[in-house]
Amino acid sequence: MGRKVTVATCALNQWALDFEGNLQRILKSIEIAKNKGARYRLGPELEICGYGCWDHYYESDTLLHSLQVLAALLESPVTQDIICDVGMPVMHRNVRYNCRVIFLNRRVLLIRPKMALANEGNYRELRWFSPWSRSRQVEEYFLPRMIQDLTNQETVPFGDAVLATRDTCIGSEICEELWTPHSPHVDMGLDGVEIFTNASGSHHVLRKAHARVDLVSMATTKSGGIYLLANQKGCDGDRLYYDGCATIAMNGSIFAQGSQFSLDDVEVLTATLDLEDVRSYRAEISSRSLAASRVDPYPRVKVDFALSSQDDLLLPLSEPIEWKYHSPAEEISLGPACWLWDFLRRSQQAGFFLPLSGGVDSAATACLVFSMCYLVCEAVRNGNRQVLADVRNIVGQATYTPQDPRDLCGRLLTTCYMASENSSQETCERARALAQQIGSHHIGLSIDPAVKAVVGIFSLVTGKHPLFAVHGGSSRENLALQNVQARIRMVLAYLFAQLSLWSRGVRGGLLVLGSANVDESLLGYLTKYDCSSADINPIGGISKTDLRAFVQLCVQRFQLPALCRILSAPATAELEPLADGQVSQTDEEDMGMTYAELSVYGRLRKIAKMGPYSMFCKLVNMWRDSCTPRQVAEKVKQFFSKYSTNRHKMTTLTPAYHAESYSPDDNRFDLRPFLYNTGWPWQFRCIERQVLQLEGSGQQDLDSVD
Repeated sequence: MGRKVTVATCALNQWALDFEGNLQRILKSIEIAKNKGARYRLGPELEICGYGCWDHYYESDTLLHSLQVLAALLESPVTQDIICDVGMPVMHRNVRYNCRVIFLNRRVLLIRPKMALANEGNYRELRWFSPWSRSRQVEEYFLPRMIQDLTNQETVPFGDAVLATRDTCIGSEICEELWTPHSPHVDMGLDGVEIFTNASGSHHVLRKAHARVDLVSMATTKSGGIYLLANQKGCDGDRLYYDGCATIAMNGSIFAQGSQFSLDDVEVLTATLDLEDVRSYRAEISSRSLAASRVDPYPRVKVDFALSSQDDLLLPLSEPIEWKYHSPAEEISLGPACWLWDFLRRSQQAGFFLPLSGGVDSAATACLVFSMCYLVCEAVRNGNRQVLADVRNIVGQATYTPQDPRDLCGRLLTTCYMASENSSQETCERARALAQQIGSHHIGLSIDPAVKAVVGIFSLVTGKHPLFAVHGGSSRENLALQNVQARIRMVLAYLFAQLSLWSRGVRGGLLVLGSANVDESLLGYLTKYDCSSADINPIGGISKTDLRAFVQLCVQRFQLPALCRILSAPATAELEPLADGQVSQTDEEDMGMTYAELSVYGRLRKIAKMGPYSMFCKLVNMWRDSCTPRQVAEKVKQFFSKYSTNRHKMTTLTPAYHAESYSPDDNRFDLRPFLYNTGWPWQFRCIERQVLQLEGSGQQDLDSVD
């Protein structure tokens, strides 16, 4: 009959500039696709070089090595008798494009450049690439000689075209193009394209998985068709975690769902679908047929190849499925854990060092490492040979097979409670109990001798002896004495990270983990160059509210009752003297606002793009039942004053897993000045005028009641 097609899409854990590893993962995915009967294989965006090359795209080496990998793919017997759709940068007439290169049996069929580039948030594609702006037009691309020698082609079509096989028509759109107001699949579908492919480089953000799934299913609900989405997965060298979710959909239903988080470097999805289902679905929509009769045609590249076979009558078809989503707490338990694993194995370090304070944030970080260990043991049990090889390499034992997450955690995680005279016995006990339950190698030490020595040097030089506020000192003295404790902890963390394994006769060094949450970073409620300064921070993009939900999940999931005491305790930095052995300082009192309020300010500042005046106008309504306009004004002013005073701290923020769209990460995501006029005179005057006006009208309203 020749109408059932088996198609494959995949999620690959590619690594920027790891051309050798990237090639092997691409070949493995093609081999799996062929073994599953697929005759078309789609891979992620820019999979040959890895999506996150950033300014390496400027280098001719990146283009050269991408071509060399393409040559190796064309030459490989693995790529025969299957249409391969791979992603790489291509230079055409001295302009760089983000392209799909589609080939079959050692011949390049089409090079399709990306037409809408992602250029917001973490994306900077316009910095390195130009969009192809000539809709439905193609040019001749002169192949480099190393490719000509393999394909015996001098030129190939380059531009906005579709493939016409013997049995169907296939069209590409690349990542961002699906998100544009008028996606290419709309007109391609009207012009008879039945299979749409989307190669993505899309990263994880909490609560966003549904957006991609909705777009894919909606694309085929409106006008029918088969839709394949491929995505990168894993940490390819920076703060982002690409979260897979490869998808195959048809006529508004999902037929295959890839994992969002996993330690598998190569994941291939296939589905067998009936082209007649697309045709009958479309034929029923009369408005689509009318629009199709008026659409401008796409250039077609004819391909003497069929995705279906003649004798497919008994070939079983795939059934629609229901997409399964993770809760935000589950996303936190999985995404950062997978990111930590990639970072650990690719940095060639022997484990992690974590200052464990007995509070929620450092406990959450410890739980993420434990979750990583849990995933590693699970992957090894399921036969993942790459994970087994990696874990043996990390621990330096060729015969080690991880079975118990606690045992593995003891090998990979060193936790340390750094007590001072201001620390309570309660936090020390909480840290020790958690370390015992997750199995980490735990150290307890006192920083007091080092603090006294450093403050002693200052007193020796100046003849002055700074005091805490409770002992009669000024606010400057009080803050300086808190900061010196925090910074000494950072120095000790790095010393122990470098030498603690050496002291135990084990090879290698440890990555220092930070644990400042997104809300504290936003406000600058941290000491510059304290324990927030680390190698990486798995929770730096996560709010305090979400972290508490994640820690609550871990109580049940990992049987960690020690977390209950941590959750019920007030958050405190413990940098000021205790009052009768009890904590005298809490985070929310110190900050002058609650974590819940901070999340609101963060979302309005970044996501809603509001300055002080707009935020005040928004919150006057949002909080009208609990605050007067005057109180709202004071809260907004206080936030912006503290935020702008501390913004300089964001320039040295530890690289953190990107999970929240209101992250204040200054490196690439949230680009702002770090020297502000912290009085905001003009903006605050506008707020004040509005408050006076509201108070005046409120008084008039009251007068009218009398």
